[in-house]
Amino acid sequence: MTGADGVVTLDRVTKTYDGRVTALDDVSLTVADGDLVAVVGASGSGKSTLLHLMGTLDRPTSGTVRVAGQRVDTLGDRALSVLRAQRIGFVFQQSHLADRQTAVRNVETGLLYAGVPRRRREALALEALDTVGLAHRAGHLPHQLSGGERQRVGIARALVTSPAVVLADEPTGALDSVTGAAVVDLFRTLNATGVAIVVITHDQEVAAALPRRVTLRDGHVVSDVTTSPGDDLAGGLPRQVTTSPGDYLGGRGVGRG
Repeated sequence: MTGADGVVTLDRVTKTYDGRVTALDDVSLTVADGDLVAVVGASGSGKSTLLHLMGTLDRPTSGTVRVAGQRVDTLGDRALSVLRAQRIGFVFQQSHLADRQTAVRNVETGLLYAGVPRRRREALALEALDTVGLAHRAGHLPHQLSGGERQRVGIARALVTSPAVVLADEPTGALDSVTGAAVVDLFRTLNATGVAIVVITHDQEVAAALPRRVTLRDGHVVSDVTTSPGDDLAGGLPRQVTTSPGDYLGGRGVGRG
């Protein structure tokens, strides 16, 4: 899917490192409101670079990246930090929770750089925990939570600012298959409320469970498939396929990845 009206848009983006390694090559890709996208590819395909550019953690060598309508290359570091804090939610393979902070306090950290007054943070954090089904664990410390619960706290932290898009980097990578499937189900539930979510994953089962799948290879998007709701997500016929050597539609990865 491409276009100029997405929550994240890459237009002819190239990213080169040290003038030698091209991690992304002339990539165009759009994530629209309400998209739930899996980005898959082997190590070195460009997944990490794609995540970093979408998350404004890096800038393209050429081309344009827009997040929530703002061109990343026109913003200074301070403005980028504000955009990142307010409009982008991040979920990581490891939940990265502060050991001595309760679940609700960990979620509140997602609001620290978003300009939210201290008096409002707890209420918003509790609401986010409720959204992921953990309101009853708000006062628990990370060591009192299961791996899946810790990851859900991390997801709540990503959601607490009501971001334009959530970027999830291998969110099931540290979980067993049953717990990982529950996290994928949670993403599908959240997406049904309108949240745009991009999941970077090497797990083909995770990718098959999501309605749109973008495949990267050598810095190019070689496949962009959307499966209609009635199809078998693991093997149904795709409603939309974009794949053609002259039609690569974009990817990334830091250093490729």
